[in-house]
Amino acid sequence: MDTTRIDKWLWAARFFKTRSLATDAVERGKVRFNGERTKPSHNVKIGDTLLIDNGATEWEVLVCGISDKRGSAAAAQTLYGETAASAEKRRLSSEQRHFFREPTAALKGRPTKRDRRLLDQSSS
Repeated sequence: MDTTRIDKWLWAARFFKTRSLATDAVERGKVRFNGERTKPSHNVKIGDTLLIDNGATEWEVLVCGISDKRGSAAAAQTLYGETAASAEKRRLSSEQRHFFREPTAALKGRPTKRDRRLLDQSSS
């Protein structure tokens, strides 16, 4: 097997929990194939570069293996190699989130009266 669909590969490499989430991400342009937008049915092969934004983190990976079946996490990590720049960028953003947490990140939707009071107290 030399190639597989990009949405299947993203699911097998465990960047997304379901294949439909992977398909949606590719359609919305959250996954770039060799720097360009692509379709979910596009085939990937060893040596291709993918830019992946799965909502929580952004990855720049090189395809090192092909699989269309989801296996263990250890097996999934053999399918790709992360670039050094991407790993450093993820480390820095993780460090930044550790030291400074966005105050509104915990709020879901419109703040309640209590939430507003707490926000006002913390800003004064």
